[in-house]
Amino acid sequence: MNLTALVPTGHGINCENETRRALELAGFDRIDLVHLNFIARGHTDPADYNIIVFPGGFLDGDDLGAAQACANRIRHSRINGGRLIDRLMEFIHRGGLLLGICNGFQLLTKLGLLPATKGDYGRRDVTLTANDRGRFEDRWVHLVVDPASPCVFTKGIRRLYLPVRHGEGKIIGMATDTTRGLVEGHQAVLRYCLADSDEPTMTYPENPNGSELAIAGVCDTTGRVFGLMPHPECFVHRTNHPRWTREELPEEGAGLAIFNNAAAFLREA
Repeated sequence: MNLTALVPTGHGINCENETRRALELAGFDRIDLVHLNFIARGHTDPADYNIIVFPGGFLDGDDLGAAQACANRIRHSRINGGRLIDRLMEFIHRGGLLLGICNGFQLLTKLGLLPATKGDYGRRDVTLTANDRGRFEDRWVHLVVDPASPCVFTKGIRRLYLPVRHGEGKIIGMATDTTRGLVEGHQAVLRYCLADSDEPTMTYPENPNGSELAIAGVCDTTGRVFGLMPHPECFVHRTNHPRWTREELPEEGAGLAIFNNAAAFLREA
């Protein structure tokens, strides 16, 4: 089968080219970069694609909070009498894959497409807010993967080492037990950890934002919708690694596994 991917652009998104390259390396046959305005006006139909990837950036300058303005745009945009948010939900229910990276993850939480516990898409259960240190964090972090998670993007991955670059990456639940429920329900796919331990950590700078229970990435109950604050598209080749001149590294960067898993899942499905 031909694998098709939609990568929205515009309004402050700035990682679309890195995302396209990662999808190309993973073997996707058609990758369309489409401005959000054209998607909102119905010129592009999400149903034409196997996967939609919302890249990182600073949507609308993070006015009203990270990705909030874009969430309002998507929620109220209408296509042929229907809402764009409903088209995205239909895309999920038909079996499509949805990935949000950094700003894209913030967008999916503001839309209520994550964590969608019990399949309740549209209800906002978590949000991403300002880092505990009150400043932008640009560093590499160690991540441990929940092996019991249904997430199709992390299948077979035990740990990751990826860059983060965000000012609002702290995941908090709308209720006191929300994030605990994500961990216990294996929807907390990625958690910040130490370099020499698989135990999640709240220690700075290993946990760069103070995210509750050290959560760095979340999936829905199907495992087909996934959002994470780190940037897998920024480590697809060994030369992306900060110590590539000093260490013997595999040619393929660890972040590419996220996209390879998506392609493999779609081919098998």
